[in-house]
Amino acid sequence: MSVTTTTHLNFRGDAREALDFYQSVFGGRTVAVTYKDAGAVRDESEADRVMWGEVAGDNGFHVMAYDVPFQLPWDQGENPFFVSVRGDDAEEVSALWGSLAEGSVIVRPLEPAQWAPLYGMLTDRFGITWVLDVAAPYNG
Repeated sequence: MSVTTTTHLNFRGDAREALDFYQSVFGGRTVAVTYKDAGAVRDESEADRVMWGEVAGDNGFHVMAYDVPFQLPWDQGENPFFVSVRGDDAEEVSALWGSLAEGSVIVRPLEPAQWAPLYGMLTDRFGITWVLDVAAPYNG
């Protein structure tokens, strides 16, 4: 089993531009899935915004980003990032979730999602927001 942590940056409409910039600086490959791509459009004006994106390089650089939807609060000074923990074993990710969940506020329960076998989000007792998921192959 392998577990990694990745900084997950939150934007309000600038995620694609930021990912392209980070790719130009660090190299690697960029993946950007829009709300439209994922079938998760709630507001047509956000259809082409990034629901999930990343830059990953052979040199070890890895950053994730998304555009916070309008219906969710966002303040660059209050929630500019998440810590993303991705594993390939549902049992281990579930165990990590169980430990982190003690005393936390569940933002989204750990459960299957369209894009991952398991996905969940919580804010721990220290105010840090964690995203845990089981990796799924990208077939873009």
